[in-house]
Amino acid sequence: MSPQRIRNIVLPLCAVLLAASCSTTRRLGSDEVLYTGVKKILIEPDSGVVLTPAAESAVKEPLSVAPNNPLYSPYLRTPLPVGLWAYNYLYTPKEKGFKYWFYKRLAKQPVLISKVQPQLRTKVAEQVLENYGYFGSRAADSLLYRKRGRKAKVRYTLGIAPAWHYSSIAYPQAVGGLKQLIDSLQATSLLRVGAQYNLDSLTLERKRISQLLRNRGYYYFRPEYMEYLADTTAGRRQVALRLNLRPNVPQAALMPYRVGDVTVRLTNIKPGPADTLRLPDATVIARRPLKIRPRVLSRALTLRPGQLFTVDAQNRTQTDLNKLGIFRSVNLSVTPLDSLRGSDTLDVEIDARFDYPLEAALETDVTSKSNSFIGPGVTFRVSNNNLFRGGEVLSVKLNGSYEWQTGNKNSGGRSSRLNSYELGLNANLDIPRLLLPRSMTRRQKYPGSTSFQLGVDLMNRPSFFRLIAFSGSAGYNFQTSPYSRHSLTVFKLTYNKLLHTTDSFDRTMDENPAIAMSFRNQFVPSINYTYTFERTYGATGNRRFYWQNSVTSAGNLLSGILRAFGERQPQTLFGNRFSQFVKEVSEVKFYHRIGRRNNWLATRLLVGAGYAYGNSEVMPYSEQFYIGGANSIRAFTIRSLGPGSYRPPTDDRNGYLDQTGDFKLEANIEYRFGIMGRLNGAVFLDAGNIWLLKKDPKRPGAELKWKGFLNDIALGTGFGLRYDISYLVIRADLGIGLHTPYPNPDKKGYYNISSFKDGLGFHLAIGYPF
Repeated sequence: MSPQRIRNIVLPLCAVLLAASCSTTRRLGSDEVLYTGVKKILIEPDSGVVLTPAAESAVKEPLSVAPNNPLYSPYLRTPLPVGLWAYNYLYTPKEKGFKYWFYKRLAKQPVLISKVQPQLRTKVAEQVLENYGYFGSRAADSLLYRKRGRKAKVRYTLGIAPAWHYSSIAYPQAVGGLKQLIDSLQATSLLRVGAQYNLDSLTLERKRISQLLRNRGYYYFRPEYMEYLADTTAGRRQVALRLNLRPNVPQAALMPYRVGDVTVRLTNIKPGPADTLRLPDATVIARRPLKIRPRVLSRALTLRPGQLFTVDAQNRTQTDLNKLGIFRSVNLSVTPLDSLRGSDTLDVEIDARFDYPLEAALETDVTSKSNSFIGPGVTFRVSNNNLFRGGEVLSVKLNGSYEWQTGNKNSGGRSSRLNSYELGLNANLDIPRLLLPRSMTRRQKYPGSTSFQLGVDLMNRPSFFRLIAFSGSAGYNFQTSPYSRHSLTVFKLTYNKLLHTTDSFDRTMDENPAIAMSFRNQFVPSINYTYTFERTYGATGNRRFYWQNSVTSAGNLLSGILRAFGERQPQTLFGNRFSQFVKEVSEVKFYHRIGRRNNWLATRLLVGAGYAYGNSEVMPYSEQFYIGGANSIRAFTIRSLGPGSYRPPTDDRNGYLDQTGDFKLEANIEYRFGIMGRLNGAVFLDAGNIWLLKKDPKRPGAELKWKGFLNDIALGTGFGLRYDISYLVIRADLGIGLHTPYPNPDKKGYYNISSFKDGLGFHLAIGYPF
């Protein structure tokens, strides 16, 4: 070993040893002990007792205090406590100068045993166990000292007693209409005889009853007007539960109310002469000129005089007014409680202030797209947020970007320098209602919108082609529940035209007729329906499920019309062939938080299929599937995999054009964990590929077949860092290839990467991959 290599190893090692020798207790008082984390939380249930996962997670939370420089849990710390070193060695009494500035930036106050207070935390843990029904449980702590008693870890021991259960449940004895309502609510109660005692369930039940009563006119009813009485003498570990109304509940809380007079006050940016307008259900006091159509305002007012006053109607009125997008603020108030004087109606006053209708925005950013192109972009947008006095938003957007693509050894040795630029001009008109017959929208519970779009985009790939795309569409967006969203594009027409191609690109097209057909000048008339379901589960929101399914049908309606008029295939529109295909993409994502910290297990499964027929042999290139890159299988470059086991010749720099398919399968799993502050980490596993549904002699092994299917699945793992700066996340991932679907003559077996170095793929991106 050369002297230089010895120095390269010894010097860093000495630096680490020197740093490790620095004391982290230098400035502690004589009776102070540095807390270095939790050694162990030992759970010892009595015989036959099972601690529920929810109770276990809750009882560990007050005990899991993070020490200085925690790694990812209260049990481990990073080996270099920079903050404590700075606190001990950089302190200066002078509150000025570079040393003081450096000290303030780096120093961290030591976490002391006296601040953690383990004995107090054991009392809290016992209370938590009681809240989950484990009455009589005990918690104890012990300190494990080191460094001559200057540092200590804490060991907690939890003795879990048997759980208590409900033997009977009784509801309040009310009178009049309130009694009938409470009796009807008992059938849908969150509490059941025989269930385990749980304080969270008791609290949620009170809130549920209060919310339901407030939606039956009992506007002033509150959860705190009810109390629980528990009798623990009914039997061994049995609780006889009774829910009662508290004494001296205000009379106003025990009577239903109806909507009285509704008054809306509209304030313009510029003051004008006042005017009063009478609507069927409200009185409007506004400044002229009126910036909103009366019919639009009336439609947003869900509170109707004479109807029962419900909190849902109140909230929906305020939400619908805000969703118009034309008000700076919307405030809603009802008759004060102290001025009712026996009245059974609540008057409503709404104060809405108009916002500026015109808005301009200039955005500059560094983009990272799903096609692995990154680069700077500029977007200039001008919007009119109240075009026709009904909250209609007309926005015109001009965008431009210059991009380049990253690559690695997995791209097959091809050059990945694909500098390019894109320019686009798009106009969108969003109308905050569904333009449909009133009979179809009368029972619509959630607001919907109608959108129109016109645009033109120019894509320039200097080494290959210049393509222009014109597009126009019309569609609806609406909800049917708090978790279900629908998007229906009833008409979309896109026209793709190649303006220029290079000789290299032309040769590639001549050699690949199927690819050439996907790039030809063509119309793409289509309709699309997308359903999205997204919901958060658990009392703490620790689980989230997301499912989106999209179906596209292109050219079928137009083909049927032309066939009815006698035109046979190939059919044309304005002298150009149009595309005909069906395509479906389904994506499922599930997120589960692990523990009380911001650690998440994120999973995704995506399946997509498209089939061209009739007037088309292949789908347009823009509609075909590809895989790999920063948001896909991160060990491989974009379009360096598939279809199937096919691999273009390594000397073909245009080979990536072949690597698209009709069927896509992708699965990802990622564990995300906090490191320190805004810095987070992740480890991941990605798998998937694309295939053809029709045989292509030019691409052997590309067709989807059951034989060899598992061997066609590319597999990669890796790790990454994420820096969260609130409004965006900067992400760096290092992918490690484990298996390629194409055979490697240099490496046999499942791990067929030529070398570890060749299997690495680095990606710098914006945002999470999924």
